[in-house]
Amino acid sequence: MGSLNDQTSRIREIADRDPMAGMHPVDIDALIDGRHPDPFSQLGMHRTISGYAVRAMLPGAAGVEIVSRANGECIGRLAQIDSGGLFAGPVKRAEPYRLRIDWHGVAQETEDAYSFGPVLSEDALARLARADPYAVLDCLGARPCTLEGIPGVRFAVWAPNARRVSIVGDFNTWDGRRHPMRLRHVAGVWELFVPRLAAGARYKYEIVARDGHTLPLKADPCALQTERTPATASIVADWNALEQFAWTDGAWIAARSALQNARAPLAIYEVHAESWLRVEEDGRRGLDWYELADRLIPYALGMGFTHVEFLPIAEHPFGGSWGYQPLSPFAPSARFGPPQGFAHFVNRAHEAGLGVILDWVSAHFPNDAHGLIQFDGTPLYEHQDPREGYHQDWNTMIYNLGRNEVSAFLVASALAWLLRYHVDGLRVDAVASMLYRDYSRAEGEWVPNIYGGRENLEAIAFLKRVNHEVEYAPGVPGAITIAEESTAWPGVTARPEEGGLGFQFKWNMGWMHDTLHYMQEDPVYRRYHHHNMTFGMVYAYSERFVLPLSHDEVVHGKGSLLGKMPGDRWQQFANLRAYFGFMWTHPGKKLLFMGGEFAQYAEFNHDMSPHWHLLDEPMHHGVQTLVRDLNRLYAAEPALHALDCDPGGFEWLVGEDASNSVLAYRRCDGSGREVAVVCNFTPVPRHGYRIGMQRAGWWAEILNTDAAAYGGSNVGNAGGVVTEAIASHGKPQSVVLTLPPLAAIVLRAE
Repeated sequence: MGSLNDQTSRIREIADRDPMAGMHPVDIDALIDGRHPDPFSQLGMHRTISGYAVRAMLPGAAGVEIVSRANGECIGRLAQIDSGGLFAGPVKRAEPYRLRIDWHGVAQETEDAYSFGPVLSEDALARLARADPYAVLDCLGARPCTLEGIPGVRFAVWAPNARRVSIVGDFNTWDGRRHPMRLRHVAGVWELFVPRLAAGARYKYEIVARDGHTLPLKADPCALQTERTPATASIVADWNALEQFAWTDGAWIAARSALQNARAPLAIYEVHAESWLRVEEDGRRGLDWYELADRLIPYALGMGFTHVEFLPIAEHPFGGSWGYQPLSPFAPSARFGPPQGFAHFVNRAHEAGLGVILDWVSAHFPNDAHGLIQFDGTPLYEHQDPREGYHQDWNTMIYNLGRNEVSAFLVASALAWLLRYHVDGLRVDAVASMLYRDYSRAEGEWVPNIYGGRENLEAIAFLKRVNHEVEYAPGVPGAITIAEESTAWPGVTARPEEGGLGFQFKWNMGWMHDTLHYMQEDPVYRRYHHHNMTFGMVYAYSERFVLPLSHDEVVHGKGSLLGKMPGDRWQQFANLRAYFGFMWTHPGKKLLFMGGEFAQYAEFNHDMSPHWHLLDEPMHHGVQTLVRDLNRLYAAEPALHALDCDPGGFEWLVGEDASNSVLAYRRCDGSGREVAVVCNFTPVPRHGYRIGMQRAGWWAEILNTDAAAYGGSNVGNAGGVVTEAIASHGKPQSVVLTLPPLAAIVLRAE
């Protein structure tokens, strides 16, 4: 072997004979302009007619050496063959190498991204081409990994119609010429392994459309972590911290199926995480996941709720959307800290016995330029026709659910929350807008389905697919889905094989609207609206229902729950307490939005916390105490929940006393336990009110919303009543009751 000087001389001789290292001027121009369709065919190590050469695109570099990975020996020096930053030159021999880059006095030594082969296997590509949601979870996005013994980050993104896709970030000064990706044609996926990159790196995709124009930089649709708004970059998440998170919720997961079914008590506390408890002395910031675990979990449990349900926590650019316009459906919002913080919250909740449900949005996405809209220069995630792809009400884009890859992307998002974060259920937002092609559209503004109808067949198939996957996905036993569906679409909670959509529960929007309408009436006129309180039982068992008093009812000028109640201050509180008593004893699972549990005056404002200071006032504290006691009674008394979804669990005792605005009904669990509920929706106490009873004996008054402890007048039945052998209302026994004003009482057969 000759001396080092001799070898250097031979390299220079080769470089002199082939100054462009075997490159064609057309390829050079394309690389410099950032429009080369196959950068791997030019960059990296290649055999030329003069031997082996290395080419590297490093705009701004002063010089580049090629060093052996094995021993650090310099095996070549590259010359800048174009002022745009393209370096090339011969090397002594073909072997694994690193680039030693001189950034004008700052040295960097790293492996060459273009020295590595394809990242995704042929099997993975085939699965992506088949629109397998598990392949989306496994393959797409940014994933720290080790390739050929070298640590780095693997990137993969679906952009089938792009001319060129590059990864840009702080690590390459956001220059799209530095890291153009390899196109895997079979799946329309672009991939690249960037060596020595690590978790925490900011990145986006620079995409050149088919017509040659460069799009605004795009965030990664499958990013696991993002920058905090108003910044918009994706972040390489610490995958090891997520994959190796020390879950200790095995007992909860094992018992979850029994805790989340039609016979179980579900009392859900709906929360906007960012504003639940702002830190006023620190710029009114929201709590992070660790702080929420310390504060929210014990509060919700102390209030007797079985679950907390978050408004969408996936990353969203506009806080005023409350999360309902998400752009990164795999990433917990950076507003609350890193993704592992959310895992910590869920684990803590499960250890304490509290379930976690997320609102999940699959109907639409915002039109922010860095997001999904025209992602590769074409309407990739959305419909091309605005009559199908643009939502007029929300100024958002509608997912093209008829495209298999889009469907798989969203199914993968649903599974990600369940598998990666152990979430217990998903409440699917805006289902009605998905089911109907003419939703909120006038004639001529929508496109019929292939049969000429208004039903969105693709969305129906998608929802069935999501629910099927959730039911049968390994690793998520007992997870549930809940539909926010405001129409009379049949079979929302029926199984897909029976023609249904497959949800476990559906929000009963009709019950909410009817009963709130009734409660807003002056008691003098309620007799004319009595049917609003009874009509819900006509269809109560057509689906498995959740009774929601959600955020939607306390925004946009609708006022708070307390503000909807008529009368003077005392009557407003009494009305709300009576309404809560009716709701918690009515068939159906329960949901209440934050602030409602202590009768907040103001409507929801996402920039402010609920008005916690009101708890210093006895009337507000009394409502909070009532909600706590209702939750505990609902969970402890099987008659109030076991047959929520079975007509055998309910019977009207008094359903037609409109003139007195009185309702009475019987709840039972099918095994001998039963309670009776009586509601008086007027401010007039009613003495000597006889009601028929099925069972003889002592009936204990176990709850009275007019109790002094709740802020009431303490009218009641001295702890209980004994039946008399006097038939009434078709029953062999009856009791004579005192009905408190604007109140509900619950009696239990002892």
